[in-house]
Amino acid sequence: MQSLVKLSDRLYYLPSYQKTDRPILGAVVGDNYTLLIDAGNSTSHAKHFKEQLASSQVVGDLLALTHWHWDHVFGLREMNMPSIANAMTYDKMKELQELSWEDKQLDERVEAGIEIPFCADAIKLELGNNREVIIPDPTIIFEKQMKLNIGGVTCVIEHVGGDHSSDSNLIYLQEEKALFLGDCLYANMYAEKWHYTFEKMNKLLEKIEGYDANYFFLSHHPAPLTRDEFSSLVILLKTSAALTKKHKGKLEAITAEMTAHFGRELTEDDLEIIEYFVNGFEQA
Repeated sequence: MQSLVKLSDRLYYLPSYQKTDRPILGAVVGDNYTLLIDAGNSTSHAKHFKEQLASSQVVGDLLALTHWHWDHVFGLREMNMPSIANAMTYDKMKELQELSWEDKQLDERVEAGIEIPFCADAIKLELGNNREVIIPDPTIIFEKQMKLNIGGVTCVIEHVGGDHSSDSNLIYLQEEKALFLGDCLYANMYAEKWHYTFEKMNKLLEKIEGYDANYFFLSHHPAPLTRDEFSSLVILLKTSAALTKKHKGKLEAITAEMTAHFGRELTEDDLEIIEYFVNGFEQA
């Protein structure tokens, strides 16, 4: 089981867990309210987070959702507090409420290309035989951006979209200089080939770079990235996008120039990012 990490007197997070696709969950403690970030991928995940917080004398009052995907919303009922979502997330969650999560229905959706095999497998592993999933409606619905003053911390929740999910929000904790990005910088997985597109990525990076942060939380990374680590990721994404466009999706030419550009052998992560941009170029 993951253990709660305290970054400051106000900021806590529960690390991600890859095996069952549990994302990072966050908590920011204001003088008047505590804001939780994302609801977890199951009742067990949400309950574990609440127990870990309670051991540090922290209790949530409000919860903000980064986007609609199952691993971020299935724990919402267990959280049992008012929740915040944008209008697109609200609509997608209404659709989830109508679905069955039993093996037969999950497998049928995978066969039809509606559900991702990776997600279906993680759902089965995380939920076990208890597949009764009740997803409450979000409480507070916004369109583009909202701000919360929780006492000593200003929280900005902004709809930014991206390839991964068009409803994605970022959550900026101004005084803590922390930015929760959810899954917005990950690839579009609901496609024949997982991919990035130049337009969405460039627009998203421009938006993110407008925020002054020292910690950058990507939901399925084990820990937040520092400013330098995040800058390196941004350079990698921008370079991959530019070279994919320059070489019109020709993988060999892209990898050769990128290797020369960085003066090192490319890692598996580098090659995966290039592949996502190539896939996006081919589908354009």
